[in-house]
Amino acid sequence: MEAEPCGTAPVWISEALRLLNNALQGSCAPSTVWYKESSQKNLRSRDFLVPRGALKKSFPDGEVPADLIQKVISLDAPGLPPVKTCLQSEAGLVVQLDRPAVFHRVLRDFTPYLKPLPSADDGLDVVILNCAPLHSAGTLDTLRLSDLRAALLADHLAEVLTLKGKQVYRVPAGVCKEVEEFLSQLGISWPCTVDVSSLEETVAHFKDFLRDCVENSRDVDSAPSPGLFSVQLKTFAEKHNLCLQGYDPNLDFFLVNEDDLRQVASLQRSVQEAEPGSPCMVLHIVSCEEEFHQQKLDLLWRLMAPCTGDVTQKHLICGPVKVLNSTSPVACSQYFQLRKSQMLEASVMKYGESVKGESWDDIITSLTSAAVKFELMATPHRSQVNLNLEEENITTKGTKSGAFVMYNCARLATMFDSYNSAVGQGIYPDFVPAGELNYSSLREEGEWLLLFNYIMMFPEVLSQSGQMSAASPRIRVTANTEAVCKFLVSLSMDFSCYYNRVHVLGEPLPHLFGQMFARLQLMKAVQTVLHSALKTLHVRPLTQI
Repeated sequence: MEAEPCGTAPVWISEALRLLNNALQGSCAPSTVWYKESSQKNLRSRDFLVPRGALKKSFPDGEVPADLIQKVISLDAPGLPPVKTCLQSEAGLVVQLDRPAVFHRVLRDFTPYLKPLPSADDGLDVVILNCAPLHSAGTLDTLRLSDLRAALLADHLAEVLTLKGKQVYRVPAGVCKEVEEFLSQLGISWPCTVDVSSLEETVAHFKDFLRDCVENSRDVDSAPSPGLFSVQLKTFAEKHNLCLQGYDPNLDFFLVNEDDLRQVASLQRSVQEAEPGSPCMVLHIVSCEEEFHQQKLDLLWRLMAPCTGDVTQKHLICGPVKVLNSTSPVACSQYFQLRKSQMLEASVMKYGESVKGESWDDIITSLTSAAVKFELMATPHRSQVNLNLEEENITTKGTKSGAFVMYNCARLATMFDSYNSAVGQGIYPDFVPAGELNYSSLREEGEWLLLFNYIMMFPEVLSQSGQMSAASPRIRVTANTEAVCKFLVSLSMDFSCYYNRVHVLGEPLPHLFGQMFARLQLMKAVQTVLHSALKTLHVRPLTQI
């Protein structure tokens, strides 16, 4: 039966796939798989597909019985987008949704699509994000590009996990003033309050423990500089039957210094500050250069604070950052200033002498922040990032970059400013409530693409970005931290194609206002998704350019 177009419940892509699959599972092999279409070419005729090859595995003659096709058409459940047609074609079994009804269901209130999907409880209420490189960053000069990458990923994960309802703590709780000011240029407000006396008390307690733990450590007199203690980690692990699956097999003696003890003390305090009795995971975000050392700290913490055995420790490893065509290391501040000068030069080339003053300073800083974050975060965290600092195609709009995303944010802001100005002049009428709009006028291919691939998929992207398996016995975890950057670039490209082809603000003729309002509501949803995604990266969207 045809779904009511006035339905108000949110509709989800993942729920549609689940219900469609369940509709056939009782009559065919579990190999039947529905796929969501995403290419503009395929979306002209279908939204979901079971490929012909899968049908042949499930049905002897490859033909789906008519009663099953009717069952799919008749599906009606909360969370399921209204189905218009289901038929068998050369491609396989295809479903097309009732698109005007879906537009109405989504655009009348798109706020449910701005947060991660509701997920099954993973048993972890508290997540402590330990950005390991920031513990040793005594000055900005010692902060490497790979360390900056780890800090950016930690900051992004903090936002995404908070959206998923987790209680998130970030460690260390204090960084040096230089690093704090540098991170603030990138929109990151890292915690900077720390109770030094409390921390030193814990460090002193750990020293006393190690001195007394004669079977697992040797004092400073027998430990070579710069260690304070030489701890036999392997002996400790074997004695306590600790599972070392995933740990480096060469772990043995650990020369423990003051900085090591302070990092463990910071972690210990964060666990104590978390809600008592709440399941807790500590995620060590560490550059690949420091992975071995962080594994030692992991075991050292278990040795000095046995009660942390109930705390799940996992390691998220960041691949190296390589600067191409450079014979010497590039400092983080040097990298930022170089990208900033390139953004300024590109803006002057495009907009001329008007590029000056405080407002343009803010624009250039925002563009630079976006460029840096997309360069360091759009690659999967475990892979190497290659930076070409001599690239000549760094522009405000010509590359698949953060600057390109920001440029399209500015285009949307300018469009809405133009509309509001025209309303003030009496050219256009005031906007109609979203629930009263007729969305059947949205017939452009690009309009469905923006809704189906981006607005409706944004909750899935947020869920994927912070998804980690804490149940695995291995200590390494992966997260799709690149998902939001890739999503934003792809959305910006498809929006740009649509915007260049379609005039959203049409002629001020009464018979065209209905379509204009429907398109404006779609653009408002696109803009809100862009801004929400950028917020997880702490990038402030541009309102003009």
